[in-house]
Amino acid sequence: MANGTQSIDRAAELVSLVVRSEGPLTFTELVEQTGLSRSTVSRLLQALERNGMLERDATGGYRGGALFAHYASRYDRVETLLSAAQPGMERIAEQTRETVYLGVPRGGSVVQVAQIDSSFILGATNWVDVDVPPHCSALGKVLFAFGAIPLPEEPLEPRTDKTITEIPALMSELEAVRKQGYAITHEELEVGLDALAAPVRGGDELVHAAIGVSGPSFRIKDSHDEIGQLLVAEAERISAVIARLVGSQTA
Repeated sequence: MANGTQSIDRAAELVSLVVRSEGPLTFTELVEQTGLSRSTVSRLLQALERNGMLERDATGGYRGGALFAHYASRYDRVETLLSAAQPGMERIAEQTRETVYLGVPRGGSVVQVAQIDSSFILGATNWVDVDVPPHCSALGKVLFAFGAIPLPEEPLEPRTDKTITEIPALMSELEAVRKQGYAITHEELEVGLDALAAPVRGGDELVHAAIGVSGPSFRIKDSHDEIGQLLVAEAERISAVIARLVGSQTA
């Protein structure tokens, strides 16, 4: 275990030196700066290259690899999304007075990255970073429906007696989401809680996020269609802003 930890520490030191450097570092420079043997540095660099953490440029110098570029690209996309979505989220919050949130796919789950709290005393909880099963969340249904996250496998967890727990029933629900343009959950995650969400598209016209509203069932169950249409309209505005921002960044 000690040798394994030592190898990790040495590899981390190499990555840190390369990433913090103002320019690519040569093999000799890395050997000199770490004080490690040439064979150890060579072995570690090969492993770091294989895993996309470092790469060599045309002159043979080492720089951050594709993994760092991928992370930076994803972070930039989220920042662009947040910038584009904030005004729309504020408009939705002003009109509904309910909790408004924004979610993005991560693997097979949904991560909520922004929220505006309800102005009512009785409102939904803070959903940012809360792990919610996608099959019983409005955000998750949207991302399932438009292929942003892979469809789940049975058995689906029943959170209430209204949770959809069978794939055929979920597939039928997702078809309805695609037709009407927004998703609804009525007491499927928690008794007394309803939510709606609509898809947000990126510059490539694919769905990259969903914007939603949640609140107590007794307060919003009679306004599902009105809130759904509002979400669709604002999601389309956000998508148009993202397309312009992405276009200006790549021009």
